[in-house]
Amino acid sequence: MAIGGALLIIFGYAAFLAVEFVLMGFVNRCDSAPRASVPQLVKAWWGEVVTAPGVFCWRQPFRSRAIPDTPLTAACAAHRGIVFVHGFVCNRGFWNPWMRSLSSARVPFVAVNLEPVFGAIDQYAGIIERAVAELEAATGLPPVMVAHSMGGLAVRAWLRQHGSDHRVHRVFTIGSPHRGTWIGRFAHTPNARQMRLDAGWHQDLTSLETRSRRELFVCYYSNCDNIVFPASTATLPDAENQHIAGVAHVHLAFQPQIYEDVLRCVTADAH
Repeated sequence: MAIGGALLIIFGYAAFLAVEFVLMGFVNRCDSAPRASVPQLVKAWWGEVVTAPGVFCWRQPFRSRAIPDTPLTAACAAHRGIVFVHGFVCNRGFWNPWMRSLSSARVPFVAVNLEPVFGAIDQYAGIIERAVAELEAATGLPPVMVAHSMGGLAVRAWLRQHGSDHRVHRVFTIGSPHRGTWIGRFAHTPNARQMRLDAGWHQDLTSLETRSRRELFVCYYSNCDNIVFPASTATLPDAENQHIAGVAHVHLAFQPQIYEDVLRCVTADAH
């Protein structure tokens, strides 16, 4: 019975993902992003089937504190750090593979927990502010921000509330619904409502942003993102928008290209 129950959960989850991919493929037909091929869709579906359970069933519930933030001591001075901001219904354990690698590379970092889990996105600005201030004080340098999904919107809300453009070196967003997502219509929590397609909250946020602020952003998006679609909603005007083909939403955050891009940015001016 235990084996049967486990198989039911696994195959049920895979089937649910398949439904998301069908919806995503249908909605993306009229999007400006490159159209995904059938092999790309199948590969992306399988990548998510393999990746997401490790995140949601192991790292986040049981290993969220397995890798602590870097001790912010005098040894961090003149080494640019990273602030990690997770997405919807996640926690800092999402970033464990990143944090493990960065610990080995001696790159300082702070990974936040956005709480309350179902609060409004604007409520998270204070949490991000504290993390940025900690890294600033320890390193003497504006940090790099790395944000997945809703985390990218939380960073933008922090920038709006604190006018902190000069306090961030670069912002990397990964599958962030900068203009909302079609699938947001099925969610009803305060932060999920703010992620609906072209919600008023998005429009207000965008109306107060300058071109120079948006130029701080590097936005990674995919034509196989099963959560944020149409695909181009994960881009920003004036930002450096980078398309990574054939990768689903959670799996996108663990692509080697993105990690290497961020690491180059952090270490480029090391002295």
